Amino acid sequence: MVACKFFYLFITLPILLSAINVASAQDTFGSSMNPKLLRMNKEKLTHFRFYWHDVVSGPKPSSVTVVPPKTNSSATFFGLVNIMDNPLTLGPNITSKRVGQGQGLYASASLEEMGLLMLMNIAFTEGEYNGSTITVLGRNTVFSKVREMAVVGGTGLFRLARGYVQAQTYFFDLKSGDATVQYNAYVLHY
Repeated sequence: MVACKFFYLFITLPILLSAINVASAQDTFGSSMNPKLLRMNKEKLTHFRFYWHDVVSGPKPSSVTVVPPKTNSSATFFGLVNIMDNPLTLGPNITSKRVGQGQGLYASASLEEMGLLMLMNIAFTEGEYNGSTITVLGRNTVFSKVREMAVVGGTGLFRLARGYVQAQTYFFDLKSGDATVQYNAYVLHY
């Protein structure tokens, strides 16, 4: 009889308690975690500088209009939506070393000035960052000298990323609409 109580207390009871814990964990929507379980030890700041090439002209554009502006009289192209898969390079020349792609969309969202809503994944294709992304969201007033937009997240090495980018026009062709923009990205990540 004593052996039976011993078996129950030291063998059956822990199994029963662990089953209760598993059941309650499945019923829980969210719970706290130790960040070290996700290898989030020390946060670091990384700076990137690259050039974004928005090619809207020619036989192989990297940015295409999917929604034209509703009226031809809008000086700001209000309502226009473009989808892009723009090359990112180390230098200002489009033939310089490619380091990634700027994939997403921009929409003309201002009646008063050339103010774009930018939503872009910066997908890195080089070096240790290959396969990782950062996501940029914000307002881009294209004729301002420097524009700032938020880094709102990322994937791969940039999980839980935050930060900002500064965009500065390097080249803009009024006739074709093609542009080259220098980006400086400041990204906090683990």
